[in-house]
Amino acid sequence: MTKPIEGWLTTKAAAELTGYNIKYLRHLLKLGLIEACKIGRDWLVNKDDLLSYKAEMDRLGTQKHSPWREDLAEKTRGRSKNSKQQEQR
Repeated sequence: MTKPIEGWLTTKAAAELTGYNIKYLRHLLKLGLIEACKIGRDWLVNKDDLLSYKAEMDRLGTQKHSPWREDLAEKTRGRSKNSKQQEQR
């Protein structure tokens, strides 16, 4: 990639900016937690989304892993419903 696009970073630049490992960034992109687009063979990460995600994780601190957190509880409830429905089929 030769010319940067304003507001977008390569995964390497995103890793340098945040201190995250490139593999972890790719995982976040795969989960859709951070907006990204693929141009050719390169992934570009939305800088605002990335910084927002990092700020939220920094704010949560150790709570980011708490299963009692409301947003995680919602995801867990949805997952258990889906797995029960699949078992019944």
